[in-house]
Amino acid sequence: MQHVPFGATGLRVSRLCLGTMTFGLQCDEAQSFAIMNTAAEAGITFLDTANVYPLGGTLEHVGRTEEIVGKWLRGKRHDYVIGTKCSGPMGPAAWQQGTSRRHVMDAIDASLKRLGTDYVDLYQVHHFDGGTPTDETVAAFDAVVKSGKARYIGVCNYHAYRVARSVGRAETLGLNKFVSVQPRYNLLFRQIERELLPLCGEENLAVIPYNPLAGGLLTGKHKHAGGPPQGSRFTLGTAGKMYTDRYWNEREFTAIEAFAGVAREAGIELTTLAVAWVLANPVITAPIIGASKPEQLKANVAALDVKLSADMKARLDELSHEFRMGDAPR
Repeated sequence: MQHVPFGATGLRVSRLCLGTMTFGLQCDEAQSFAIMNTAAEAGITFLDTANVYPLGGTLEHVGRTEEIVGKWLRGKRHDYVIGTKCSGPMGPAAWQQGTSRRHVMDAIDASLKRLGTDYVDLYQVHHFDGGTPTDETVAAFDAVVKSGKARYIGVCNYHAYRVARSVGRAETLGLNKFVSVQPRYNLLFRQIERELLPLCGEENLAVIPYNPLAGGLLTGKHKHAGGPPQGSRFTLGTAGKMYTDRYWNEREFTAIEAFAGVAREAGIELTTLAVAWVLANPVITAPIIGASKPEQLKANVAALDVKLSADMKARLDELSHEFRMGDAPR
């Protein structure tokens, strides 16, 4: 497993990151442990989680994923780079969400307790909080670093201008800056190539994109006519509608047929090709791969050994060009 620089920092992370949002709802504890064991055997040492996980859960489920990850990490915490996030609702009170100083400081303490550690390597804003001033958000995350509870800080799901403003305000105020972004990125969602990725390249921000398989659609196993299958990401609790709205459209399935044709010609699994395409972008640090079964990781990890030719990369870019020109990311 290759380890690469994490943006402008001195940290190095595995070229693939394991996402854990399936743990605790789609996957029970034993299955989650099996997935992490398989990832570890493949050399993945970078794990991403969030305080609101598992995906698709409600307030009664929040924190369950961090607890599972924490149990698995016992006795081996220092062998892994751990990232988690905050801003989503963690309770019924109005102040139990967002990026106010109150919530950020409460949230990091609660995450550390669930994870069974004194610090996380990366602490991230999960979603932009329009109700909190940017200066308060960057100051709160700076305080987490200065307290020793996080080594680095980053953002997820931010528009490019919000990343630029946050970094600029931190520089102006003399605070620790966000060093990474976690956006959605795959062959069916390329809008971040227009502004966010060029910004990250110029500022040397680490990029750890999620959804490289578009919620599993880019495995090629789903068919549009049959509708979203039960038990999949597209029917999962509170997250099912979000994923269906994102990807379960005729346009996406038509494109997948074209991608699958390229994969067959090359003799590569579609899953592997989709992840390899994300890895081929020089601005990408470590795609976040996920699974609900350990065996699903094999095709993802195989992407590390695939070097797309210039012709194949250009062909995939052309086939997915319409997904680059859509509306700005939400």
